[in-house]
Amino acid sequence: MTEYYTPTRVLFGKGAETKLGQTLKKDGYKRALLHFGGKSAVESGLLARIEKDLKENGIDIIKVGGVVPNPRVTKVREAIEKAKEHESEIIIALGGGSVIDSAKAIAYGLFNQEGDIWDYYLGERKVKGAFPLAVILTLSATGSEMSASSVISNDEGPGYKRGLNSEWGRPKYAFLNPELTYSVSRYQTASGSADIMMHTLERFFHSGDGLMLTDDLSVALLKTVMTYTPIALTDPTNYDARANLMWAGALSHNGLMNMGADSRGDWACHQMEHELSAKFDVAHGAGLTAIWSSWARYVFPSIEERLYILGKKLFSLEGEKEKVARETIDQMEKFFLSIEMPIRINGLGIDLTEDDISDLSFGATFHRKRTIGDSFKLGEKEISDIYRLARS
Repeated sequence: MTEYYTPTRVLFGKGAETKLGQTLKKDGYKRALLHFGGKSAVESGLLARIEKDLKENGIDIIKVGGVVPNPRVTKVREAIEKAKEHESEIIIALGGGSVIDSAKAIAYGLFNQEGDIWDYYLGERKVKGAFPLAVILTLSATGSEMSASSVISNDEGPGYKRGLNSEWGRPKYAFLNPELTYSVSRYQTASGSADIMMHTLERFFHSGDGLMLTDDLSVALLKTVMTYTPIALTDPTNYDARANLMWAGALSHNGLMNMGADSRGDWACHQMEHELSAKFDVAHGAGLTAIWSSWARYVFPSIEERLYILGKKLFSLEGEKEKVARETIDQMEKFFLSIEMPIRINGLGIDLTEDDISDLSFGATFHRKRTIGDSFKLGEKEISDIYRLARS
């Protein structure tokens, strides 16, 4: 059985962020923590505009900035304490996936005050709720603006990166203005698009039965990203391209692409990439493309049928099943390369050693406490094999 739960109120289009203050005021909020990243929010003037809007609507704010890619638990702890002192009633995330994930952790920490916030990401404690969260999105990538997921890193420990999935973590509001993504760099645009595609692909490669309609929706989403990413790279201020990518990002990770499937999808590539980006601090989407095709070739017998379906629907490939399935992997690699995303780990500038592989594989299994994957269960040995295949 699958469940589709979408409590997020979405305001989409030009000027969507200008409705933030009046929306929160109407719903009775008076005190907010404004959470953001680095200098881009300041230099673009967006932060100042949001502050002005909130103040004009009678909402008192406290600011906590400085969120970095692969957001850190130390920043989350800092923000939790400041929000408590301020008596904030709602968290506002201004930024991309890293800011939103950090804001979700803050929202969890404010509601669940037993133990440390990292305990909840380790699974040692269970969240029982979260403070409300409003999102102003500035990067199309993670889908965190509508998803139940968040991922943060422990910068005080051995570099672990852990995710927390809870329906409590879905934002209450998402203000989506594609114009706010015009200034996103070429590399981050491509990496974000890769992330959107991988959220869809992880769900597509599920075990058991599924629905043809969901397959077709997934293929339509992939086609959309593959059509509009090159346009956004060539013409960064093309509204249609940015709008299609922004909405694709939200739909890729809000649960819609999983409906009717016997499982929630594979997710092995995500688990392996989490270890990679925790250790080497790489961009998430780029880390995923560096692993995906090696994973697909390693587990090929288990996903041949799904690759065959994908190849026919997405690339209009014809022929016998194995040939089409293998060509599908090749076509995905060609697309990733066409948007300057790596298809091997050395393309990230990383010379992966055997010691690195041992550390990464040990971490991916949560210190030999789990296997990963759905299409094919991967233990420490299999994960190591895939890292080696993906190395260069």
